[in-house]
This record gives sequence, C-alpha cells and structure tokens, in this order.
Amino acid sequence: MIRHKFHARPQTVDGKWFGSKKEANYYQQLELAKKSGELLFYLQQIPIRLPGGVTYRCDFLEFWRNGDVRFIDVKGFKTQSYIAKKKMVEALYPIEILEA
Repeated sequence: MIRHKFHARPQTVDGKWFGSKKEANYYQQLELAKKSGELLFYLQQIPIRLPGGVTYRCDFLEFWRNGDVRFIDVKGFKTQSYIAKKKMVEALYPIEILEA
C-alpha cells in the first residue's frame, strides 16, 4: 500500500472514493443533512479554473435549504500550494472557501 505524504488514508464509502478519512466522514455528515432536508444537494470535487492553466479543486459545493451556498475544503494539513490557490480563488471570484 502506498502511503500518503501527509498520512491521509484513502477511504471508500457508498462506493465513492475519498482522499482521507476526514473527507469521508464529512461526506457522511452531508448525507445525514440531506436526509433531514436541511441540505438540498451537494457537488463533489468542483474544478475552479485559475490563470496560468492552474486548477483548484474544491471538495464540496453545498446548497442548503435556507439559501446558503458553501464552498468547503476538508483539510487535515494546509500546504503552501493550497493556501496560494485558495487566496487566488477568493481574489478572483466572489466566494469564500470554508475549511472543515
């Protein structure tokens, strides 16, 4: 088994692959919120194009019943690359990326 450099352990839940246990747990929380009716739906691994051919992938894009739309990135460790891309996305687009 190949080890992730940040010790993340990939998981499969409901036939879906997740890069870490933390991300898989967050997915399960979203599924519960969806079943309760609070969360309308969500999208996973949303690509956001940046200048220079760079792509930032947001883990979840959530659409809540109260009208909230949230961009969520599930992080166990913040790399310099992640921090730079997050700042660039927030500077170019009128969104805020929240961390779980």
